[in-house]
Amino acid sequence: MKTSETVRVIERVQTGVRLEKRLLKVLKGLAEYHDLALGDLLEGIVLHAFEGKLPFGEATLERVRQLSAVYDLDLGAVDSHRLVEHE
Repeated sequence: MKTSETVRVIERVQTGVRLEKRLLKVLKGLAEYHDLALGDLLEGIVLHAFEGKLPFGEATLERVRQLSAVYDLDLGAVDSHRLVEHE
């Protein structure tokens, strides 16, 4: 770690978040690819989104496309408000 970086001490809590199955598989694959815990990956994505910033560069987006193909994830941002759970 660089000496100029500021360490931020936080408190994490366990949560029962439910996600679409294929989306979770892609996220887990991406976390593994970056050698991160799934929660750390999600924190990074959310913190970037809260600031209106893109969380991934082109290389990571290509990895997302590859993982999405492997896990048959065909959902996009346009689908985010149209998802209903299978009964």
